[in-house]
Amino acid sequence: MRLKVLGCSGGIGGDLCTSALLVDDDILIDAGTGVFTLGIEQLRRIDHVFITHSHLDHITSLPLMVDSVGGLRDTPLTVYATEATVSILKGHIFNWEIWPDFSRIPTVQAPFMRFEIITVGTPVNLGGRLITAVPAEHAVPAVGYHIDSGQASLVYTGDTTRCEALWEYLNGVDNLRYLLIETAFSNYARNIAVLSKHLCPSMLAEELAQLRRPAEIWITHLKPGEAEKTMLEIGQCVLSHRPRMLENGQVFEF
Repeated sequence: MRLKVLGCSGGIGGDLCTSALLVDDDILIDAGTGVFTLGIEQLRRIDHVFITHSHLDHITSLPLMVDSVGGLRDTPLTVYATEATVSILKGHIFNWEIWPDFSRIPTVQAPFMRFEIITVGTPVNLGGRLITAVPAEHAVPAVGYHIDSGQASLVYTGDTTRCEALWEYLNGVDNLRYLLIETAFSNYARNIAVLSKHLCPSMLAEELAQLRRPAEIWITHLKPGEAEKTMLEIGQCVLSHRPRMLENGQVFEF
C-alpha cells in the first residue's frame, strides 16, 4: 500500500494544508484542504472517503469534491464515518442550507454520494486492504484509522487527547510500523489543548509512554507558526522515541 500526505497542518497559510491522506489512488482518509492539490482525474478515481470527525479542517473538501466529480463517476462516492459523525454531516453540511444533499442527487436510487456507518474495531476490507476505526477522544465524536496492508500497519490518530483505549488497541497491532499522531499545541498553550481535547508535547510524552510496540512516530496537526517550537518541545519531552514532523507530500509504503 502507498499513502501520500496531502495535508497535515493544523491550519492554512502559504503551502500549509489541513488533514488529508491519499491511500493508493482510490481511498481518502479525511478531506481537509490538502485535497485541493489533486486534479479532477485524481479526484474522480477516489471511491472511498474515511472521515475521522466532523470538524471543518477534516471535511472542508468533501462537499466540493462530490459536487465536482459526482457526475463524472459511474458509482456513488462512499463516505465512511461513525453514526454520530454521519448525523452531524447530514444535519449541518449536506442539509440544503450549507450544501445540497448529494446522497439524494440526482436521485435517491442513484446518488452521487452514499454514507456507510462504521464502528470502532470493525475492519472494512477493500480488496485485501483493511481499514479499521480506532478509539480517539476529542471535542466531538471522533476516531482514528488503522490501515493494514497485511504486511505492515499505519495508524493515524486523527484529533485526540488522552485516550487509554487507543493505546490498548495499538499495543495489540502486531505489525505496527508507523504512528501518525497529533500534537496541536505547544506546552505554553497546554490549557487550550486540554480544553479543546488535543495534545501538547508534555501530554504526548505521557501518552507515548503507554506504547509497547516499536514504531516510527510522526507528528501531525501542528499549528501554523508554532511547528518548530512545538517540535523542539517534543524532542525535550519525549525521550523514549524520536518523533519527526509529518510533511506535505511525504509518502509511506507498507
